[in-house]
Amino acid sequence: MRNKRFISFAVICLMGLLMLGGCDRSGSTRKQQIVIVTKALDSEFWQTLKNGAEEAARQHPEIELSVLAPEREINIDQQVSILEDQILKKVSALAVVPGGVAEVTPVLEKARAAGIPVLIVDNDTPWPGKLSYIGTDNHVGGKLAGDYIVKTLGGKGKVAIIRGILGVSSHEGRVAGFQEALAQAPGIQIVTIQPANSERALALTVMENILTSNPDLNAVFVTSDQMALGAIEGVAARNLTGKLIVVGFDAGKEAVRAVKAGAINAVIAQFPANMGKEAVEAAVKAIQGQPVEKVIDTGTALVTKDNADEFLK
Repeated sequence: MRNKRFISFAVICLMGLLMLGGCDRSGSTRKQQIVIVTKALDSEFWQTLKNGAEEAARQHPEIELSVLAPEREINIDQQVSILEDQILKKVSALAVVPGGVAEVTPVLEKARAAGIPVLIVDNDTPWPGKLSYIGTDNHVGGKLAGDYIVKTLGGKGKVAIIRGILGVSSHEGRVAGFQEALAQAPGIQIVTIQPANSERALALTVMENILTSNPDLNAVFVTSDQMALGAIEGVAARNLTGKLIVVGFDAGKEAVRAVKAGAINAVIAQFPANMGKEAVEAAVKAIQGQPVEKVIDTGTALVTKDNADEFLK
């Protein structure tokens, strides 16, 4: 009789353990791990993307979100290490802003081979293993900037481009779209294209060097907010504020305030909060086995003094 009681007790315990197998110590179902890895978190753009992702994640109590990044955008090796670590942790889904396509693609392939769905955010890559690209049509954004400068200069003048890290597809697209727009105005000459690695201090130095070599410059297109904010310091140092046309890209609050103040003529707006939100929503669908759109365009817009207040709300 005692043996029967023992066996019955053991069976009940075993059933209880099996029932708790999918639960953590608190008794709640184990959450799915979604990780977003950006190029950095050192600017308003990345923080806004992070905030958008976190807002979306709050609507999904079944997931746990982490947003990770290297210290600086040029620290691509650090981004690779972060990604490799997440693969070892066997996270449920990855949304990645690749810092460098050549360096990051092999580790993305490792993630795919491990059965982890991979979404590409903001900076597209030709890697065929991606589930979706979520972000701005950067070519369209660059063309918007070019059309604005062509119109403002009346089709004549000298223009410079300050761009992000060479080889980064988002900046490549912006430059290509800008050049396409200017090709329609043979009276406009692009005198130089120089990288400033999306860093404010470096953009100040680059702008000063460009103005030294081209004192008759009429306009500059800068492919990120941080670089545009550095560039206008160089413009101000030469007393050229309001005389030299400056067009930036991103439309964070600080850059839009500079537009309103007249230090920057225009910026091309991206919507990083939408990128973060859509990345989370697409990752949830991927985890659940639902179809995900191959391209999710998060929008672009031209911001000038006329509509700056709309982007400061």
